[in-house]
Amino acid sequence: MAKIKHNNFLETVDSVFSAAKRQGVLHLYAEGGYLDGRHIHINGKKMYHFGTTGYLGLEQDKRLKKAAVEAILKYGTQFPLSKTYVSNPLYRNLEVNMSKIYGCPTIITKNSTLGHMGVIPSAVGDGDAIILDHQVHWSVQSAAKQLKLRSVPIEMIRHNRLDMLEDKIKRFASRPGRIWYMIDGVYSMYGDVAPMDDLMALCHRYPKLYLYVDDVHGMSWSGKHGAGYVMGRLGELPHNILLFGTLSKTFGASGAVLACQDKKMFDKIKNFGGPLTFSAQLEPASIAAALASSEIHLSPEIYTLQDELREKIRFFNSELEKTELPLIDRNGSPVFYIGTGLPVTGYDFVNRMMQAGFFVNLGIFPAVPVKNTGVRITISRHNRKREIKDLVRTMAELYPLSLKSTGTDLSRVHAAFGWVAQAKGVDRAIPKELELVLARSIHKVDRELWNSKMAGRNVYDWDGMAFLEGVYSDGKVKEHHWEFFYFLIQDSKGKNVLTAFCTMALWKDDMLAPESVSGQIERIRKERPYHRTSWVLAMGSPFTEGPHLHLDREHPLWEKALRAYLDKLGELHEKIQTDMVILRDFDGDIPYRDILLGHGYLEMDMPDSCSFLDLGAVDMDHYVEGLSARSRRHFRKEVGPFVDRFHQVVIKSPSPSELLVFEKLYQNVNGHNLALNLFPLPSVCFSTMGKCENWEFLVLDLKAEYTETGQRERVGVMFCYRNGEHTYVPAYIGMDYRYAHHQLYRQLLYRTITRAKALGFDRIDFGMTASFEKRKLGATVFPKKAYIQVRDNFTLESLGVLRNG
Repeated sequence: MAKIKHNNFLETVDSVFSAAKRQGVLHLYAEGGYLDGRHIHINGKKMYHFGTTGYLGLEQDKRLKKAAVEAILKYGTQFPLSKTYVSNPLYRNLEVNMSKIYGCPTIITKNSTLGHMGVIPSAVGDGDAIILDHQVHWSVQSAAKQLKLRSVPIEMIRHNRLDMLEDKIKRFASRPGRIWYMIDGVYSMYGDVAPMDDLMALCHRYPKLYLYVDDVHGMSWSGKHGAGYVMGRLGELPHNILLFGTLSKTFGASGAVLACQDKKMFDKIKNFGGPLTFSAQLEPASIAAALASSEIHLSPEIYTLQDELREKIRFFNSELEKTELPLIDRNGSPVFYIGTGLPVTGYDFVNRMMQAGFFVNLGIFPAVPVKNTGVRITISRHNRKREIKDLVRTMAELYPLSLKSTGTDLSRVHAAFGWVAQAKGVDRAIPKELELVLARSIHKVDRELWNSKMAGRNVYDWDGMAFLEGVYSDGKVKEHHWEFFYFLIQDSKGKNVLTAFCTMALWKDDMLAPESVSGQIERIRKERPYHRTSWVLAMGSPFTEGPHLHLDREHPLWEKALRAYLDKLGELHEKIQTDMVILRDFDGDIPYRDILLGHGYLEMDMPDSCSFLDLGAVDMDHYVEGLSARSRRHFRKEVGPFVDRFHQVVIKSPSPSELLVFEKLYQNVNGHNLALNLFPLPSVCFSTMGKCENWEFLVLDLKAEYTETGQRERVGVMFCYRNGEHTYVPAYIGMDYRYAHHQLYRQLLYRTITRAKALGFDRIDFGMTASFEKRKLGATVFPKKAYIQVRDNFTLESLGVLRNG
């Protein structure tokens, strides 16, 4: 199977967000003539607001409002001039106050995203290296990735895994520059924090280690003068830390602030920091509001405000302790996360809470792994204890209803978040109208029944599955040892509604990545063969391609059958502890797309699949005339003139020496083709093919006058499977690249067509690679989708930072 395209991240996010929008939980609009911070009006309903990031409620403070209004009247709605030339009259006072808050020089930026884009390229040198915590905010990751253009190495570690961090530090120790570790102070989804004490110990151990910290969610409600969580832990800012805070969110105004103790670095950033130089400066109203807020932060009042919020956080925590609601991280921040596991459960729970009069946020991919969907609740000074108590009571009542209505339970939520002890004994019941049979071998499945649903495509009719089991059931190395699972779901009358098969196999993680990434990783695999590999539970197998799921959508129970299948896959995924589940080879927009998305799958594009359809109707004497005008020109220039250079042989039962030649030719292709970066086929695969009547070897020998030796040489082979009487499957290919200039690959494709026609087949399944070449010879191209479920986002995100490296 070819890899899934990794360049469609935006499309993946769009599919997730679009599903959430259709459920009415994203891209909403607040209504009403005013806002008070305590309530919010949406879709005509007044709700208590538990979704704000203004934790201290300063955005509604009269002093800030008054200052903003007066600034507009004095200075206008904006000061249309770059800060590089002249700053707004209020800027100097704000910078002075922010420096007092942090106890060191500060730079004001338009917002944190533009701030990161300006600061990171200025602070990080060409000899430096970057390590990202995989939960650091997207704006930090995005700004850091721009440095790949300067060949700055960027790697990623799992969240707060300091053992991984130390390994990376040691790896980068030989570089001449700094090693930057980029993190959040308080993480915006779960409310958990960076381990600052342990990080400072690492900094003392490794002087090259510098920290770049985004602490916008720790601002104001924590620390001396409200300087944030990080400053609260450190007391004063060291020279090896760049710290971002915010003037929005809890601060109550707009903009962001960088604190930097290193004067040389400070001057460099301020002199030329990209967007800091060329972007418009903050509006007078924003500066004035921030200035008013800074005065509060520099007064004793800030500690009163912090204490009031802290008391409400403690109260909320104490109320939650009385329930079974799955709070993902219990801490002292104003951010709380109640896990729902599946997105569909999250949609349901948010909607129920809004109907009950409480606004809460949905936490969804890419902010969290798709199976770690949940509800993000924030506490502010606006919230009253009675409302907090009612919120918890309502959640405790509605949460079980959401679980039940979406076919899940608390144990499955625990399992999704890795709480193994609580997740023991998970068993998903099949609807009483249906019966699910899960077989572990094709020999336990009726041949006629299986072929009635799955024959006619690729190598997974009954005989094809028997072949695969013979090759991969007892592999001597782990990548060649697969587990097989056959699903048959029937109604009470014994009629099959759903038929599918899955395998558990070791996959290379970069199967989901561009060839440039695979190239980097393969260099490491020369010493560490299993670097970046994962156990995957996948529909179908790495050997096959095509519609591995047969679903009778004419049956009234098809949707229940599909959900039962997804539930059992999830149960199996948890039981055998695979890293990922992949449902693959779906055609375009399938009608049950939202069901898959709601069950925690991400939609991704796959390479196009190619098939030669209706081959029986093709007259090979007039084959070329049936091609498009462009394809005819291609054939007459790149295919036809080379036909007579080759001698074609079809071998059914090859000798051991012939098998060795075929395997070597295959290995040539496998070693060259990172676009299909799979573990190589085992040697037993070829010998088993040689003994199976369904396989044949379509061989091309180059005639003596064209070879380097002056003798006829065996230069190409197509490994072809005969599926019944209708489908011919050129599953794998082998070539001698010394003779590629004789259009060897195109000859093998063309000879496959002529061979299938001679055998009387109606169809050729050409597979997923080189669709452009196959289309020129008359194949039809079909776009394909995959649906992926991962335990966390680390693998996908860490591969993403390698792109263009």
